[in-house]
Amino acid sequence: MTSVLPEPEEYAELTPRPGSPVWRAFNDPRLLTAAGYATLLQVAHPTVGHGVHQYSSFTKDPWGRLLRTLDYVHGTVYGGPELAGSIGRRVRQMHTTIKGERPDGTRYSAMEPDAFAWVHATLAASIVEGRRTFARPMTTAEKEEFWTQWVGVGRLVGVRPPDLPAKWADFGDYFDAMVRDVLEWTPAVPEVLETLARSGPPDLPGMPRPVWNVVRAPMALQLRVTTVGLLPAEARRKLGLQMSAADRALFTTIAAVSRASAPLVRGRLAEFGPWYVRWRSAALARGDVASGSATARSAAAA
Repeated sequence: MTSVLPEPEEYAELTPRPGSPVWRAFNDPRLLTAAGYATLLQVAHPTVGHGVHQYSSFTKDPWGRLLRTLDYVHGTVYGGPELAGSIGRRVRQMHTTIKGERPDGTRYSAMEPDAFAWVHATLAASIVEGRRTFARPMTTAEKEEFWTQWVGVGRLVGVRPPDLPAKWADFGDYFDAMVRDVLEWTPAVPEVLETLARSGPPDLPGMPRPVWNVVRAPMALQLRVTTVGLLPAEARRKLGLQMSAADRALFTTIAAVSRASAPLVRGRLAEFGPWYVRWRSAALARGDVASGSATARSAAAA
């Protein structure tokens, strides 16, 4: 069987270069606010959701799982061709062990092409929606350039271009059809929301538990409101999520404050992606990006 992964000589062509559309698109820390939105969309896919429920370390190590996700995205975008190619191979290999059975008896595998493609697509949706809501909206031309390059980046993890719309102009129809016809409630949906609300303190300098106890509640509220608020109404309905009038008012306020903070995004913050890769260089070199599931690691070693 021919591998869906690119050959090493293709890595340079597929990896974003400084100043390219994908490089620019991810390089704003305010877009981290949209991470929960992408995660919920992903775990509402039945294959992804049941895989996360059965294999992922998300509930036991949410901050570590978040860092590994950021490692994957930022390592691929800002780490250069060799790192991007190695991340793609490791991530693809890890997912070969994630397979099982849904409650209705349907078998699933993380290697299903539409599941891989959907995860990749939600990352693009989070960037476009995140910029529209929390930063500066992308122009139509910027979206098309970004999407064209992002489809190419997907090849590094084996996402086949035919499994995604060729143009951003067609993305809306694809996205709406996925929400309408494929997404559903999975056990991972409440697990993600519960983890966002009740996780312990991250293992970061200057974040002892007493400090975390003070900031946890307002941060959890912000994460819940922005995560649910970004979802389309149909997705909220299918997942049993609601936005109260107070939630909507808070969402509007958070978005306005984020957009107004643009002058503060400078220096290191304006180069968040490359800075992140430097900060996580040791973890990226170890390959932590593909170590998110103890169960999957055990299966791979069996």
